[in-house]
Amino acid sequence: MSEQSGPRRLIAVFASPVAEMLFRFGIELGYRTVLVEPDPTRLAGTPRPHGDTFVSDLMAAEPDEHTDILLTDHHRSEAEIGALLREALTGKSRWIGILGNPRAEGPHVAALRDLGVPEAEIARVHRPVGLNIGSRTPAEIAVATLAGLIADRNDRPGGFVF
Repeated sequence: MSEQSGPRRLIAVFASPVAEMLFRFGIELGYRTVLVEPDPTRLAGTPRPHGDTFVSDLMAAEPDEHTDILLTDHHRSEAEIGALLREALTGKSRWIGILGNPRAEGPHVAALRDLGVPEAEIARVHRPVGLNIGSRTPAEIAVATLAGLIADRNDRPGGFVF
């Protein structure tokens, strides 16, 4: 594999229906997947048979230059979102994003500013994520997101304009 397409890793932060779909489809697309869930009370049931690994700390997932990180629940507290994104920005990950409505500024912007993160670093956090296909369901959001990540890895525009 080339350096650009290297071993694909996908870290989904926060257990959510979108994270579940990302793992189902991501495995088929060649991603090694990791779920980061800081709140163990949100982990429902036992690990699913989609190849995912669970950790409670982002750095325990060991993100590297082949890793894409996606926060899958923009309704968590701003403090939690900000702390996790600040941590992600200090690592070596290839790509960082957070789900959310493209028509409103995400909660991560104010949270990162409050933590003193420079604007250039805040701009590294992608939002919206995925292709603009009008996705609404967790499965559609996962398909749009994974297609966008593939486009980005292959240096293609992928229809990101919203």
